[in-house]
Amino acid sequence: MKRKKAARVLALSLAAIMTVGMATGCRRGGGSSDAKDEGKGSSKESVMIGSAIYKFDDTFMTGVRTAMTNQAKSEGADLELVDSQNKQATQNEQVDTFITKGVNALAINPVDRTAAGPIIEKAKAAKLPIVFLNREPEENDMQSYDKVWYVGAKAEQSGTLSGEIISDFFTEHPEADKNGDGVIQYIMIQGEPGHQDATLRTEYSVKALEEAGFKTEKLAADTAMWDKAKATDLMKAFITSQGLDKIEAVLCNNDDMALGAIEALKTEGYNTNKDDLTKYIPVVGVDATAPALEAMKEGSLLGTVLNDAENQGKATINVAAAAVAGKEINEENVGYPVTDGKYIWIDYVKVTDENYQDYMK
Repeated sequence: MKRKKAARVLALSLAAIMTVGMATGCRRGGGSSDAKDEGKGSSKESVMIGSAIYKFDDTFMTGVRTAMTNQAKSEGADLELVDSQNKQATQNEQVDTFITKGVNALAINPVDRTAAGPIIEKAKAAKLPIVFLNREPEENDMQSYDKVWYVGAKAEQSGTLSGEIISDFFTEHPEADKNGDGVIQYIMIQGEPGHQDATLRTEYSVKALEEAGFKTEKLAADTAMWDKAKATDLMKAFITSQGLDKIEAVLCNNDDMALGAIEALKTEGYNTNKDDLTKYIPVVGVDATAPALEAMKEGSLLGTVLNDAENQGKATINVAAAAVAGKEINEENVGYPVTDGKYIWIDYVKVTDENYQDYMK
């Protein structure tokens, strides 16, 4: 009798162990057929998304992270965010760790967009869907795997809009042409060399000025690596080398650098009163961060362009979750139009005196 009872207990124990093992097996390997079954039949809590951000102290990406976190909560997904500290080697190791942990999907903001290929290969080997955000991988990398998508904005659009803000200012205030030569003498403060946003924002902002009928002259240009402090130092150097009397406009590839340029101008007594054009140089940025909107409120920053952090973060989570569930990545399933089956483009918005309050929280 005791032997029969013991055998029965052993059988029940083995069954329990097998059940746990099967559950654990289903938890891993998010991009496989198991993940598709999971998406159809189990709760959203089973979705694990591993996300590596190029660096946490980037003001814009902080907004994206917040949006991702909020959307993951609303979707019932588990989101783990890590700081790659602007080091590609660190990010590569973080991706390896995510895969070892058994995440169901990856959401990567690459340190170096040209280094996306090896990360895609890692995802492909693990059969994981991968969503890149804000820094667009090269076309051949995007086409190398059928479960890779990109969420971001078209940098040329932001360049065009920032150039239009400057051209509108000079149209309204022809006296801003200090030397009356009909040419806008400008300073360009750029982001990371080789980054598509820096390249295209620079090119298209100047193109927008010229298409508006203005002649342009570049007095100086250099990179401040998206950083406010570096931009302050760079602008001080430009003021010394060019002279405040010659500089008629400052175009910056992002808001942090625009705010840095303004700090340098303020030390010279400029941009403290927008109504005094004798001590005001129009500065424009991109991102519409909270500090930039405050600068617009005080009148030191002419304008910016909304880089929609909230919708970029939300779309990234939606795409990752839909991919884990085995759904087709289309507007119906992710809430945003999808171009060429791989790209979700979030429009930029021009932010000026007329509408900046709409974006303040």
